[in-house]
Amino acid sequence: MLLENIRLALIALKANKLRTFLTMLGIIIGLASMVMIMTIGNAMNNMVNSQMGDMGANNLYLYVTVKATDENGNEIDYNSARDMKNTDYLTKEMMEDILKRYQGRVEGISLSGNLGNSKVVDGKNYANIRIAGVNPMAYKSANLKILAGNGFAPGDYDRGSKVCLVSDKYVNNMFDGDMDAALGQTVEAVVSNKYYNYTIVGVYEFNARSAMAGSEKNVVTDCVVPLKAVMQQNPELANMISEITVVAAEGEDSTRLAAEIAKYVNEKYYKNNDTYEVAYYSLKQEAETLQKILNAVKYAFMAVGAISLLVGGIGVMNIMIVSIVERTREIGTRKALGATNGYIRLQFITESAVVCLVGGTIGIIIGLLLGQVVAMVLGASGMPTVGGILGCLLFSMGFGVFFGYYPANRAAKLNPIDALRYE
Repeated sequence: MLLENIRLALIALKANKLRTFLTMLGIIIGLASMVMIMTIGNAMNNMVNSQMGDMGANNLYLYVTVKATDENGNEIDYNSARDMKNTDYLTKEMMEDILKRYQGRVEGISLSGNLGNSKVVDGKNYANIRIAGVNPMAYKSANLKILAGNGFAPGDYDRGSKVCLVSDKYVNNMFDGDMDAALGQTVEAVVSNKYYNYTIVGVYEFNARSAMAGSEKNVVTDCVVPLKAVMQQNPELANMISEITVVAAEGEDSTRLAAEIAKYVNEKYYKNNDTYEVAYYSLKQEAETLQKILNAVKYAFMAVGAISLLVGGIGVMNIMIVSIVERTREIGTRKALGATNGYIRLQFITESAVVCLVGGTIGIIIGLLLGQVVAMVLGASGMPTVGGILGCLLFSMGFGVFFGYYPANRAAKLNPIDALRYE
């Protein structure tokens, strides 16, 4: 019986193609909007996860900041807090203590220090750099892709060798893109009237995280050197560490671990500090917050799409009522030949459901295509879940049944004699 009703529904829909299409239009627009929003939302979430993964999702950051209140419970004004003293900074002993206490839960501590920015000039060629010192864990966390030469040798970190890695953008500006010619050359930089020389041992691939804002020619990229070299050239940096990056072991909840470490350091080292303490944040925490915002926006837009779907459902109900009026004699004939009220009701509910199902399928296809186009423009990729697509189809059919029931029930209750007399 169901297959017969579907066949009759398709015949009825083909008989009025334009009216059927216009009836479906609201459903198509509503579902296309919802699927497109789901596609874009998932693509944005994937992009956030990918970027956070590249930046180090397991990284947690500890930094020295002004306490909210002093030992007497009085609020401390951040702007009028005293300047930091040597005893307020994070020390080598603290970091060694963290590594020992949380052994197995922490891979290591990433440290970096910047000497500052410089403009390297050679005749008409120039490049803007930032001299960035890194320890082995910071270098590992940076995940630099070496295009030519090599990374640092273990002895470079221990000796504080005056060697460096430069970006391919630097090579483009200074050596017309010839990476082999750049290897072994010297970077001569001036920062705060001090001269620094480093030998290029490798070229890494430029990316957004290794650069500051700027045009293609004037972009500022990192000249990466061993941290000890930076500390030797600027001893003040060694005693002024206000932030460290702790790399959590695989499987650890970085947010929870960050809270534990901050609590431990504060209780052991900053309990008697009158102004400063250690606070924390993690990329995982930021990613989760951002994803919550993206999901909230996604659901809000989906709600707008649902309104379009509701309008489309009302349109289906309206056209079904018109269809029943036009087919009153047909209904009377069927009832005269023995069709029950239930059969008539099921026939028109099926017709309404088919309208919504076909419109919903078209809407889903359009939504997927438009969503992919927008995602590509945003530089992301993603698809709705299979469950989400099936949910949209079932939702569409449910709309058809819901909005088709009233017209179908009205048709089922027609008196066959009155229906046969209808002109």
